Amino acid sequence: MSDAPNQNKGPIARFLAAPPDSVGKTVFIAVSLCLVASMIVSAVSVALRPLQEQNKLKDKQANVLQVAGLFEPGMDVLEGFSVFEPQVVELETGTFTDAFDAATFDDRAAAADPELSVRLSDDPAGIGRQTKFATVYLLRNDDGSLDKVILPIHGYGLWSTLYGFIALEENGNDIFGLQFYDHGETPGLGAEVDNPRWKTLWGGKKLADEDGSLQITVAKSVPPAGVDYHVDALAGATLTSVGVDNLVRFWMGEAGFGPFLENLKSGGI
Repeated sequence: MSDAPNQNKGPIARFLAAPPDSVGKTVFIAVSLCLVASMIVSAVSVALRPLQEQNKLKDKQANVLQVAGLFEPGMDVLEGFSVFEPQVVELETGTFTDAFDAATFDDRAAAADPELSVRLSDDPAGIGRQTKFATVYLLRNDDGSLDKVILPIHGYGLWSTLYGFIALEENGNDIFGLQFYDHGETPGLGAEVDNPRWKTLWGGKKLADEDGSLQITVAKSVPPAGVDYHVDALAGATLTSVGVDNLVRFWMGEAGFGPFLENLKSGGI
């Protein structure tokens, strides 16, 4: 008889009249909190996305400045980056294209676009798909002559894909520097690709010999080509070192920026 009044109430009234620790109220509160929390997180994520993209771009620009030896702590990165001339290169021909805006072209997004990329059957760098186009950054002297060219490179290490830049002198063969800005390699081992002491080993090395054969090598021992083409492997990080060796040789070879570098050496850039 005591339940008769509740039976005459609607579902909302019965829910409100239920004890606070009832199963229904407990589940309702838990679900409501999850929904509210997820909505807040989603809203914050959407609101912060432009700022996150801006920070990613700024970090990328800072790394271009670093690999070119122009970065200074506290500098205005956007202003410093303005000295570079971005150009989109068609990798197959090694020539510039005006089909895209070099200031906004996203190489990584292009590599995932079937219309702008190709699936690799021979894939020493472990990248799966390769973009047909890539953004390069030219640094010119006051008289307009080329000083350096910065090329984007990426490839798989031990645990992750390493994204970075390699800076070459105006002859397209002498290496000025190498810099990675995104990877997930093991701290203290493969992550030593970020160690300034290891990065300085790249300066002054050469890509190809006098015959034009690609010789640059990351290894524990000096290759037959000699020390000018050798960068010492990372201690305790054999697979990451092999990955760096593979990715640098891939992107500096015929399948990567080889045609562009040939045009550079012949004065076509």
